[in-house]
Amino acid sequence: MTIAGMSALTREDVLGALREGERFVLVTHENPDGDALGSLVAMQGVMSALDKDSVMFIARKEFPLPYEYAFFEFDRLVSDIPDDVAERTIVFLDCGNFDRNAVEVGDAPILNLDHHHDNTLFGTINHVDAGASCTAEIVWDIMRGLDVALTPQIAEALYVGLVTDTGRFMYENTGPRAHVMAADLIDAGVDVHEIYRRLYEGVPEPKLFLLTRALSHVERFDGGRLTIARLSREDFFATGAETSYTEGIIDHLRAVQGTKVAGLARELTGDDRRGVWKVSLRSTDGDVDVSRIARAQSGGGHRQAAGFATEMDPEELVAFLRASVAEQLDA
Repeated sequence: MTIAGMSALTREDVLGALREGERFVLVTHENPDGDALGSLVAMQGVMSALDKDSVMFIARKEFPLPYEYAFFEFDRLVSDIPDDVAERTIVFLDCGNFDRNAVEVGDAPILNLDHHHDNTLFGTINHVDAGASCTAEIVWDIMRGLDVALTPQIAEALYVGLVTDTGRFMYENTGPRAHVMAADLIDAGVDVHEIYRRLYEGVPEPKLFLLTRALSHVERFDGGRLTIARLSREDFFATGAETSYTEGIIDHLRAVQGTKVAGLARELTGDDRRGVWKVSLRSTDGDVDVSRIARAQSGGGHRQAAGFATEMDPEELVAFLRASVAEQLDA
């Protein structure tokens, strides 16, 4: 059975598990983005509305969160897994595979709610809808199935997940249901301009300088179909930029005429991570499945947005990416 076919069936299983369960832990993936955090906060709101004993878990190493998401209010947040975790249901949100959150769950039941097409189906119940624009869309649908009313707080969190994972409604994953959801959230009181201002304005000065460095390091290969930039640890130290400030840089590369795949490689800055690169990939028109490239390096993601970590040196990385893109385009 395909994931798309599975989702309709597992929705009822999820609704039943959430209605019948009493105690929950909500988790998302490492280095959480807007969809991960928005889904987490919204689901906690849903659990509170159902009067469930529910906590959100985010590891200490994830803080501080990127400045764009500093406005989130985390009700019942913990950074240590509860001692009674074996007696709770673990709800994984936006995690394509179990290893994206190193939570020790033991024999606790797992609800796996996600929209990644390459999800490894690691849950006790796997509700994976690859046709959803974002995991927030799945949470919104589950909320409606549970007859939970939209509050301004839940609506705002869901809107953050929606607008960030659809690239402000520009990405290919933006379907009709995403716009229906947006209308519903706006009706519930979401201030679209305020959300936009929080997410995309008020840019810290070091982020601007980091963008300048990234654009000065752009290279294009094979007639421009691969456009890539690198940011070394020295670039971060020289600008005073945080690693989260790379958010959005790859969109400048993706927009260059003739680009089929855009890549941004940033060197991790921890003392024990020298020579380790985090690589983000974007496909401009879907002709290249970048999740397939990422999976070859133990990463993952979507067909048009994916990533992986590697210890390849920059020259090896470029050679790997060129060969991987050619494998798909020249087949």
